[in-house]
Amino acid sequence: MSRVCQITGKKVISGNNVSHSKRRTRRKFYPNLFDKKFYLAEEDRWITLKVSAAGIRTINKKGLSTALREAKEKGYIQSY
Repeated sequence: MSRVCQITGKKVISGNNVSHSKRRTRRKFYPNLFDKKFYLAEEDRWITLKVSAAGIRTINKKGLSTALREAKEKGYIQSY
């Protein structure tokens, strides 16, 4: 699996390391991802998602089924 949150769509971005002398070298910024299991009560089963910390907060705020539906509409997740 790639380093992409299945709820928010956060992924790796690139930027610069900047030294004291202001020399710049390329680097990557990785999202804060977790492999987490959630219980989907509507289907009476557990699902495993790769979600960021912000994605976990979104699930806590909106609910799992709503967050999954919105992620599917935006194209972040195909099936679960």
